[in-house]
Amino acid sequence: MPTPNRASLINRLLKVVKKHYKPVPAPKDRSLFEHLVFACLVENSPHDSAEQVLNTLKDDYFDWNEVRVSTHRELTEVTKPLVDSSQAAERLKQTLHSVFEGVYQFDLEALKKQNIGQSAKQLHKLNGSTPFVVAYVTQTALGGHSIPVNRGLLIAMHVVGVISDGEFKAGTVPGLERVVSKSKGIEIGSQLHQLGVDIGRNPYGSNARKLLLEIDPKCKDRLPKRKPPQPPAPPTRPAPVAVKGKTTAAKADRKKTGAKAAAAPPAKSKKEATPPSKKKPAAKRPAKTKKRPTKAGSKTPTKKRPAGSKIAKRKPK
Repeated sequence: MPTPNRASLINRLLKVVKKHYKPVPAPKDRSLFEHLVFACLVENSPHDSAEQVLNTLKDDYFDWNEVRVSTHRELTEVTKPLVDSSQAAERLKQTLHSVFEGVYQFDLEALKKQNIGQSAKQLHKLNGSTPFVVAYVTQTALGGHSIPVNRGLLIAMHVVGVISDGEFKAGTVPGLERVVSKSKGIEIGSQLHQLGVDIGRNPYGSNARKLLLEIDPKCKDRLPKRKPPQPPAPPTRPAPVAVKGKTTAAKADRKKTGAKAAAAPPAKSKKEATPPSKKKPAAKRPAKTKKRPTKAGSKTPTKKRPAGSKIAKRKPK
């Protein structure tokens, strides 16, 4: 049996998608910048949740600059209805910073006057923008034909065999725009997005399993599997605790050395090993005589005569 090609696999997937999901029309009264903000919010979340968060941002904040200078923690609280609230808050914050640093305002209508390819390149350069964000803005605001693909849709395409391992890592689905016509791009794109949200929310759940098996009954071996739990790490030896200038490690070393010393035979002392040697008494050194200081004005020091040196004068007989 010949292997089905990519186009037939995509058509098989679209049949199941059209049966389970209804298309969501894109709003036409939004500016290109608002489409960009909405794309940052809706990437991995349902359309209704993203609409709710967008309205909250418009109502609770004075302007988009106040949103830009808000902390990541504050934006995460606002984006709680989304599936990936923390990631969506980070994408939104980085995108707002990049837009403001590029044009010093929150207005990107000038991109509509340029070529679609050139405008898409500028959107790619924005910090925080993902391939999904660029494809969504290109499709809804610039009038191009580019179907956005989120994380869950990539998983589904990979499981049913539409894309290879390398294409899954690259995050691309080649040939999708050729199978889907441009006139139905927004309609089918919204349905594929809903499939991606359900798969990405819980790839291991029963709902995702049923959808994937309905698309391709032979993909049972390729279904996402949970990673086995890692074994607990071995207990680490506690660090030595200092007690009055000594450590428990030092005590343990002393115990080991004491046990070795007890097992070894006692060594002979130096006195028992060698006979005592007779030492000669040291010769006495003559005491040093102190020189008396000389009198002032004399060249040589005066010596004191001994008492018996005086000669008694005898009387003549």
